[in-house]
Amino acid sequence: MSLLYSLARLLDRISPARIAYAHCDIPCGIYDPHHAQLAAHTVVRMVDLINQLEKPGPNATAEQRQEYTNKLARYIATKEQHSEIAKSELRILWADYFKPDHLKTFPELHDTMWKALKTASKARQEINLQAAEDLLKATNDIASMFWKTKGLETITTKAPYPTERQTVYPKFK
Repeated sequence: MSLLYSLARLLDRISPARIAYAHCDIPCGIYDPHHAQLAAHTVVRMVDLINQLEKPGPNATAEQRQEYTNKLARYIATKEQHSEIAKSELRILWADYFKPDHLKTFPELHDTMWKALKTASKARQEINLQAAEDLLKATNDIASMFWKTKGLETITTKAPYPTERQTVYPKFK
């Protein structure tokens, strides 16, 4: 091990550098609302699956109760994880992509984003199909604004996912 490496390692132990997390503060110019929309679809799907789970009856075996508990825990964990993914992706768009000029075209942008983030929190906290669908609607509304800032029209169509809910896509010429 070189002396320089040893010195750097010692300094890192004494005063470690903070970890920085960012999408891209260069800025890279690569932004897309699709990840937020996909995460919202996952939240809807997990709530659907939770609601379809059959609770074990009083005569259920230990294995049946364990299978139910395992599925429920996995569905809830996935729902919460994807609610947070949607929230994170929306924050990136809000903080890094949308600029003051976009507010001229979309004066409701800040309010829409703020409400979408609150909706993502509600979808995370609850097993509530309406909250999950509201999150999907919010991500679609933001996607529509996003693509319009790029000069692209949008289309709304049934998604090819098991949710079969509406999704906003850019309409390419």
